[in-house]
Amino acid sequence: MTGGGIDPGCIRLRLGVDAGRISEVSVVSERPAVAQHLKGRMADEAAGLVPLLFALCGKAQGRAAKLALEAARGQESPAHLDPLIEQEVVREHLWRWLLDLPPMLGEAPMREEFMAANRWLAMGERDTLSGLLADPRLVQMGARLNAATENEDVVEATTQLLPSLDARTSLAHWPVFDVGFCQTPHWQGRAAETGALARRQNFRVPTRRAFAARWLARFEELRDWAGTGEKVGAGGTASAIPVAQGRGRAVVDTARGILMHEIVLDGKRIADYFIVAPTEWNFHPHGPLAGWLIGRDANDREAMQSFVARAAAALDPCVRWELEWR
Repeated sequence: MTGGGIDPGCIRLRLGVDAGRISEVSVVSERPAVAQHLKGRMADEAAGLVPLLFALCGKAQGRAAKLALEAARGQESPAHLDPLIEQEVVREHLWRWLLDLPPMLGEAPMREEFMAANRWLAMGERDTLSGLLADPRLVQMGARLNAATENEDVVEATTQLLPSLDARTSLAHWPVFDVGFCQTPHWQGRAAETGALARRQNFRVPTRRAFAARWLARFEELRDWAGTGEKVGAGGTASAIPVAQGRGRAVVDTARGILMHEIVLDGKRIADYFIVAPTEWNFHPHGPLAGWLIGRDANDREAMQSFVARAAAALDPCVRWELEWR
């Protein structure tokens, strides 16, 4: 999230050590409250600014702003697949698999393949992209993720996953948003993870390895798109609903998970604006990251740094992360 002179902030991770093991984990989002910079602006101007303020998922952010504004003006938008957001989700997943994952596994980034895949995506050449996803190098990377050692991944028993929600069903759980909820969102009083893994929770997960499961879920979403197997509820799904007079909410499924915007109007101006981003779900203070780290051997800090990098990549924040030792 860049632009407009706003620092995108970071996810700050602080680790405490006792007797050579991680005894305390603090996960704090230090992202700025961008929505607050929109208060008082003309509503259409504010909605137009939103995609310029976010470097990642700009199309999803912009669409969420537009749908929330329309809902605040009384227009409902039932859940549907938005082609532009779908493309953005696929592009983000391709970036992760072709550029970010290979170096983690000691391989060179697949830059040429990524550029070609982007062309096929823009042209809707699903069959051609499907051929790339069958590349032996990608198949081998998936196998290596599954075969990760204890120092490279962690066995996960259970994870609280956010269910599939559209704007209308979200109202039953959160009648209105406030600043506190935007900072630390919760599902039935608990932290919950969103994203590709959550969207595929009704499918069999091929591994109990936590990091591998999240990478493979992204890959399966790529295969769904390439095979025209996506449907409402997949990445790229968008919806909106009026909450009250002059108040509207939009829910959009981005690459990283559910994004929610809620706009409150005062005439033609923004009276209040709330954004609940996937990173706040996935890097919640009581989310999965702390569970993965508590109790691990902290004597080799270089190895721990590498493990944290793998953990953060699995959850995929939309801003940088920083590690501090207490």
